[in-house]
Amino acid sequence: MKQFLTDDFLLNTEYAKTLYHNYAKNMPIFDWHCHLEAEEIYKNEKIESITKAWLGGDHYKWRVMRAVGVDEELITGDADDFDKFKAYAATMPYLIGNPIYHWTHLELKNYFGIDYCLDQDTAEEIYKIANEKLATDDFRPRGLIKMSNVAAVCTTNDPIDDLNYHDLLEKDDSFETLVKPAFRPDKAIAIEKEDYGAYIKKLSEVSGVDIKCFKTLKDALYKRMEFFKEKGCAASDQAFKYVPFEKASDEEIDKIIKKKLTGKILSIEEEDAYKTSLMIWIGKIYKDFDWAMELHIGVIRDNSTKLEEKLGHDVGGDATNDQYYAENLANLLNEIEKINGLPRTIIFPLNEAEFYPVSTIAGSFNGGNAEGVLTAQLGPSWWHLDHKEGMLEQMKIMSATSAFAKSIGMITDSRSFLSYPRHEYYRRLLCRFVGQIVADGEYPWDEQFLGQMIEDICFNNANNIIKL
Repeated sequence: MKQFLTDDFLLNTEYAKTLYHNYAKNMPIFDWHCHLEAEEIYKNEKIESITKAWLGGDHYKWRVMRAVGVDEELITGDADDFDKFKAYAATMPYLIGNPIYHWTHLELKNYFGIDYCLDQDTAEEIYKIANEKLATDDFRPRGLIKMSNVAAVCTTNDPIDDLNYHDLLEKDDSFETLVKPAFRPDKAIAIEKEDYGAYIKKLSEVSGVDIKCFKTLKDALYKRMEFFKEKGCAASDQAFKYVPFEKASDEEIDKIIKKKLTGKILSIEEEDAYKTSLMIWIGKIYKDFDWAMELHIGVIRDNSTKLEEKLGHDVGGDATNDQYYAENLANLLNEIEKINGLPRTIIFPLNEAEFYPVSTIAGSFNGGNAEGVLTAQLGPSWWHLDHKEGMLEQMKIMSATSAFAKSIGMITDSRSFLSYPRHEYYRRLLCRFVGQIVADGEYPWDEQFLGQMIEDICFNNANNIIKL
């Protein structure tokens, strides 16, 4: 029986061990999609406790605690921090095969030097050790980022954000990690939402453009995109339940916008037409601005009304969609490409069944470029898919359908400053995947080339695709 969490954790061949320890392990991290807040990085305040660090906003952990029957008071309620931590610790033994079990123990080992398992019996000791370290200056947010060897971070920002804390970080020479905004116009795209009109009013105020039609909406968004570009933005992100594709004229989109802003109900076809036209235009501007375009597809959000009414959005009530969208995705990318070319595009399906169609669709739009990068590609496994099997399956499909050596690597998609071992988890699996191919005699052992490939996937490819 193998020991848990050794230096060779997940590395099942000598080739994998060589690639990880000699090439992957010490590469810097480019956290190009996350939900950290620039304000928290700038203020750099001490994290009150390991409970706050782990359970303060992590719906991954909330879900598994609910899965074993923990009362909500001990998850998101007002219970004592130690009681919450004990409840989380008691959850751990039940999570065999779950990535949260691995992430938790990698975080304990990497940050706190704890190399034994968290459970109900060890909770008190681990709580004390972790909190003692979190009380020191080295374990403030900036220290944790530095400790994790993070070269750059792209936060996720709404078009109306003032990006004030990004400015302050830019002027702060004491912090070397780049912190740049990524443009996420979801609220401007989601015309089906009840609060769309209220959001458009805010966008009008911030942009100085009175939004009444499609042209003025585009004018307002363009002004905000110019503002983001001035602040060093080089990436965008949009999330869809499914990919819409319903072509319409600008005059028809004007009518749809006016209809929505006067409180009338839109048909699904009208909603899709609006989203399609807006995304085609947005994609053109991304290309003009030399921004990467991320498409996160396939989330059914807020499935539990009871949970949403009690806690709000993004609280662990979301799931994977199974709605067909492959042809719509191909058509949408084609329409964007026809204008002046496709921006560098990373597509994240949340359904493993979509890996193959998404990767083959992406491959239809690749071509020559100065950076020698993939124009479009299947993104890394995320959210409900960033477990061992999901990551290995993404690598399997990516390698079978594209140039795997050019793939962009991993993201944290996290709100926690302790989440960077997720990159280590990915890198170990990456080396396992490549090492196994070599061990099976399906690729020659060329250490120089393969080592460079591993370094590229870990960091360099992302750095060439999202150019900060």
